[in-house]
Amino acid sequence: MEGGGARNVSAAAAQTKGSADDGSCKPLPPCCVKAQAAAPESEAKCHATVVSGWFTGTRSRSGKPSKAQYFNNPMWPGEAHSLKVEKILYQGKSPYQEVLVFESSTYGNVLVLDGIVQLTDKDECAYQEMVTHLALCSIPSPKNVLVVGGGDGGVLREIAKHDSVETIDICEIDQLVIDVCKDFFPRLYVGYKDPRVRLHVGDAVEFLRNSPEGKYDAIIVDSSDPIGPAQELVEKPFFQTIARALKPGGVLSNLAESMWLHTHLIQDMLSICREVFKGGVHYAWASVPTYPRFSTSLHHLF
Repeated sequence: MEGGGARNVSAAAAQTKGSADDGSCKPLPPCCVKAQAAAPESEAKCHATVVSGWFTGTRSRSGKPSKAQYFNNPMWPGEAHSLKVEKILYQGKSPYQEVLVFESSTYGNVLVLDGIVQLTDKDECAYQEMVTHLALCSIPSPKNVLVVGGGDGGVLREIAKHDSVETIDICEIDQLVIDVCKDFFPRLYVGYKDPRVRLHVGDAVEFLRNSPEGKYDAIIVDSSDPIGPAQELVEKPFFQTIARALKPGGVLSNLAESMWLHTHLIQDMLSICREVFKGGVHYAWASVPTYPRFSTSLHHLF
């Protein structure tokens, strides 16, 4: 994190000064020297969440500083992660959420929904691969797979690497997310080009209710964080609907948040899923630098 880096610079500078009193002066690490030499950022007025050239998750949606919201943010309690902005590429609003895409200096293009980073060019692969391959490799020869959410196309790209898969349904509620990713994230959108993919734009809960019982070998829920419209995707009725749509021996892979920040949410999900699913429930994580503390998922065998 940029804030953490600044603290390290200050600590290193203080240590060097103290050692000089003893007659020995240790040089600063190259990264600290570079950070000390950085010029102050110019003021940026291009978007409400961009301040002095930086995107940060500690701002209110109106763009005004909000100390109370920073310390009470349900996804990042007591911390923040900032990314340097080179250029705003897109900003708009769908009926469901605010959509922002910007070019960062270190992570490539960044997709932000309602002020929360969803993915970046640089580290998206870590999440997409984990949430997809752990599930599909845990059962023999999956044929029919459903993706809930995942409008960027990254999970589709990974599913397409499995030759046994015959059909890939995706239900994404927000057409704008799909369109924006087509323009700014071509390495992810390539997933839509596989002929096995069938796109359904609409409410995933309703889609699952109308799906035949026992249709899917695997269901991968690649939703946004479980606040606001996505809240119902971590509740018992939704998991019961998924269990109905899975074949016996099928598998669900679901976003499960961070074990360092969201223990209460994980405990609730584990409890619910152990009631709903007959097989094992497993927790997995992967390191994704732009997610708070790590990306995690739950895998359930039905």
